[in-house]
Amino acid sequence: MKKSLIRVFLSLVTRMAVVLVALTGITVAAENIPSSARSAEQPCCGPVTPAAQAILTVLDRSDVEHLWLNHHHVNWETGQPDKPDDYSGPGNHTHCSAFAAAMGARLGVYMLRPPEHSQILLASAQTRWFDSQEGRQAGWIRAADALHAQQLANQGMLVVISYESPDKHRPGHIVIVRPSLITLARLRAEGPYITQAGTHNLLVGNAATAFAGHPGAWPDGVKFFAHALRQ
Repeated sequence: MKKSLIRVFLSLVTRMAVVLVALTGITVAAENIPSSARSAEQPCCGPVTPAAQAILTVLDRSDVEHLWLNHHHVNWETGQPDKPDDYSGPGNHTHCSAFAAAMGARLGVYMLRPPEHSQILLASAQTRWFDSQEGRQAGWIRAADALHAQQLANQGMLVVISYESPDKHRPGHIVIVRPSLITLARLRAEGPYITQAGTHNLLVGNAATAFAGHPGAWPDGVKFFAHALRQ
């Protein structure tokens, strides 16, 4: 009888040991995941504030996928064509800078735009202007990098990514950063989510794709700028 009880006891102890090892193994496996890897899959840049949501509303209502179209001469503020469809003169190409300026105007933020500068080669001129004394006096600040830019966008600042072409005869590019809950991993891989007019107008895209047509632009050739909205 005693031997039987001993066998039962040992069997129970063995089963408990197996369960304990299994549970411990699971715990150790989770602990072995670096905290940096876990955080890379979390939203990187804080919540989207009400002010940031207001920026999203303006972008989402812009109808950028149907206005400011490539190969049309357009009114910079509305994006509507203002010359015949067969017009092939100056200003009938992409309209990234006009779109950015128009969105700024709708949010009460000035950036270099017509009539102070024509739409032709405006993106490169805007990039220089943001970083100038005049741009700083107008309220524009430089963001350190994509992470900082996304943080400022989520806080409710109008944030742009701009590129000055090294060739004075070729256009640069500019996009608007969309406030979002983007993960750190995706931000590092593709850059912030953006809205743009350009060769392809995008309501929602990413910075890496947006600047792909400008060799040397993304990620090292671009600059990040931000401006607070009026309270």
